[in-house]
Amino acid sequence: MRPLIAFPLHTGPRHETWLAHPPRAVMPAVLLPWLRDAGSLTARIRARCGCFAVQVVGQALARVHRDEALLLGLRPGERAWVREVLLLADGRPVVFARSLLPRRNVRGAWNLFHGIGSRPLGEALFSDPAISRLPLACRRLDGRDARYHRARAALIRHAPAQTLPRALWARRSIFLLRGSALMVSETFLPETLELPR
Repeated sequence: MRPLIAFPLHTGPRHETWLAHPPRAVMPAVLLPWLRDAGSLTARIRARCGCFAVQVVGQALARVHRDEALLLGLRPGERAWVREVLLLADGRPVVFARSLLPRRNVRGAWNLFHGIGSRPLGEALFSDPAISRLPLACRRLDGRDARYHRARAALIRHAPAQTLPRALWARRSIFLLRGSALMVSETFLPETLELPR
């Protein structure tokens, strides 16, 4: 397994939270369809490019951010399986995705997590009728959030000349299978805006 790049676990000011219904005025209009679409992000990207691919950035047992631990019912400092990937459209990185699976859920319902490799997790999640998805939540990430830096580091490793704006928008949700949770967060990179609508 590829190790994850280490960053501090600071998640930004406490008032910056994930919102199920952020005010339209604060979200870029061009990203609204991406942030609010409850369908498969993999399928949405595939429909807008000639060649879709997943580049695994890392997968390892790691500490998760405070808000992630709270949402997954983990103790502070408890580790979970973390998988980070770039979703590529025609070779261009468009999304940085981060999936978290509590260790207790690995052997049971979510045993697919370890053998998935560079296959899209979204295909597995949306092809199994036993898997349900809780509502999406969105958040603006900036340099005060380690997730912004994780996305930036992954992007630089793939495309060193690429630069990021001061803030990125992300969404996340919980997928449930037989009562066991898997969290997926997706951070939209600038190239997302270059995809056909």
